[in-house]
Amino acid sequence: MKRPILGITMGDPFGNGPEITVRALADKSVYDRCRPLVVGDAASMAYALRVAEKVSGIRLELHPVKTVAEARFEYGTIDLLDMGLVEPGNIPDTAGQDQPQPFGVGACALGGEASFRYVEKVIQLALAGEVDATVTNALSKEAINMAGHHFSGHTEIYAHYTKTDKYTMMLAHEELRVVHVSTHVSLREATERVKKERVLECIRIANEGCKALGIERPKIGVAGLNPHCGEGGMFGREEIEEIQPAIDQAISEGIYIPEGKPTPPDTVFSKALGGWYDIVVVMYHDQGHIPLKVKGFVYNRAEGRWDAVAGINVTLGLPIIRASVDHGTGFGHAGSGHANELSLVNAIDYAIRLALAKA
Repeated sequence: MKRPILGITMGDPFGNGPEITVRALADKSVYDRCRPLVVGDAASMAYALRVAEKVSGIRLELHPVKTVAEARFEYGTIDLLDMGLVEPGNIPDTAGQDQPQPFGVGACALGGEASFRYVEKVIQLALAGEVDATVTNALSKEAINMAGHHFSGHTEIYAHYTKTDKYTMMLAHEELRVVHVSTHVSLREATERVKKERVLECIRIANEGCKALGIERPKIGVAGLNPHCGEGGMFGREEIEEIQPAIDQAISEGIYIPEGKPTPPDTVFSKALGGWYDIVVVMYHDQGHIPLKVKGFVYNRAEGRWDAVAGINVTLGLPIIRASVDHGTGFGHAGSGHANELSLVNAIDYAIRLALAKA
């Protein structure tokens, strides 16, 4: 396959997505490996370009297009499928400025509507075969719900528009990968969702996801839900009644789960980092997010800034490829010119890898 075409959503127009996109596409090696097309709004991208030039000396040209066919895919030019949703005249003016700029607004219905439409558009392009993979910048769940789109995140939007029932989120940083039995629900509801069929479904999807990355015989770790995996039922029976039966079924299907039983949550990630597993199935949102972000998010206390905001989010089980940054919109820092692009670069790398493996 020649360089795959990636549809990259700009994210919330009032968040860090425009800046991060500019910084990521300032790297020529990205264009050596793929053909990026940003889906978003010219008003936010143009401002982000001005900030990048002023703060970092980055000089790139914006090339608005209406179709994929119009894109140049040349380094030095950011091809933007301009949705025309955010214009200077409709940007909420929270600072009393004569000429409101796109940053500092925070979560609002306009940002939610725009970021939702970018995602909707890039899904359409992928389903039509016009792009080979999709990459998403951060959106605000609060903002999209303010705009009347009642989804709890990107994963659910993609599942809805691709008509996918069996899917899960995979987080990855370098060789540490996790998939989730549940994500955006309360902890109480998350424990109730630990059922054999869902755990088995996630094990299967994790196995296929690793194979899509070129891992021939994936090693799957399965985290327990309770302390010490329930200690034989003393601290909970989910491991006995739901998780172990799922593991037994998966093993009977030829899936490789080295230990053949759930691994205590307080040791499973140390083992994964040591190479015991290629991927870990976790039972709820924070069980997987915390270790990934401890490893990928590095704050420089002395300089008061993030040295790294790394790690990506891939939705497995979809008919199209979706990789995403694994951080939020950063409303409070948007427009500063110091947003860290590493997570987006990682997501682009994963999208390329998946697109080439699928071709």
